[in-house]
Amino acid sequence: MADKLFRLEVIEPDGIFYTGDVEMVEYNTTEGEVGVYAGHIPMTQIIAPGIMTITTGDEEKKATLLSGFVEITEDKVSILAEAAEWPDQIDVARAEAARDRAQKRLEEKGGADLLRAEIALKKALLRIEAAKKY
Repeated sequence: MADKLFRLEVIEPDGIFYTGDVEMVEYNTTEGEVGVYAGHIPMTQIIAPGIMTITTGDEEKKATLLSGFVEITEDKVSILAEAAEWPDQIDVARAEAARDRAQKRLEEKGGADLLRAEIALKKALLRIEAAKKY
């Protein structure tokens, strides 16, 4: 077990998703993958859709993070997430329907907001992968 722990808070619009003392948290940002240990330099980051891994002792917990912001301070990491989901909370049928809608919008290549469709597709694929893999 690591000697140093830090406080991790993952907050969604409707409440606290996770809070606890952890050894490490890993997540995706717009600049790439990040792993944070205790004593990390203070900074802020923008979340990109991906899998968040929370390490506490010998246990790893995985969840999806869809977007948001991270604030790293001396003793705490706060993640303000648009949405976070444990794999067993994901409605796979709903995610597959969202994937299909996004793919259809991308294929039409018309007036629809293509960037929005690409983001929706990425989020749907992430949810499906997490639900089936973790």
